[in-house]
Amino acid sequence: MSRISWDEYFMEMAVLAAKRSTCLRRKVGAVLVKDNQILATGYNGAPKGLKNCCDMGECLREQLNVPRGQRQELCRAVHAEANAIIQCAVNGVSCMGACLYVTASPCSMCLKQIINAGIVKIIALEKYPDELSRKLIKESKIEFEEYIKKE
Repeated sequence: MSRISWDEYFMEMAVLAAKRSTCLRRKVGAVLVKDNQILATGYNGAPKGLKNCCDMGECLREQLNVPRGQRQELCRAVHAEANAIIQCAVNGVSCMGACLYVTASPCSMCLKQIINAGIVKIIALEKYPDELSRKLIKESKIEFEEYIKKE
């Protein structure tokens, strides 16, 4: 019997979480894992109780023609990585020493939260174009790995 690897298992869960995203530009999913146990999941969407971009049918960053990887503070959504970290906080679960599986590498705003949360490894399905994020990853002690899907 052949089983999928842990990396494939958790990345597929991140891909599934991304399907819940309410973002009009990029659907991102995240899974926080420690000792092969899921701590939390997240996807990008508006804060609880607020309208999502998909419900409003508009995206401020699109309207302003903001390039990908820039001006994340204009995004209405809480990013997938941040939502996973927040879910841990709400449920009283430490993500210290955890691994983050994410469908797009974190922006610099999320990466700062990841560093402070004590996450030690990021496995990303694709790279998000944020130069500051790349610099912060190199400067931090976080291990970064680009996920290569096995066919």
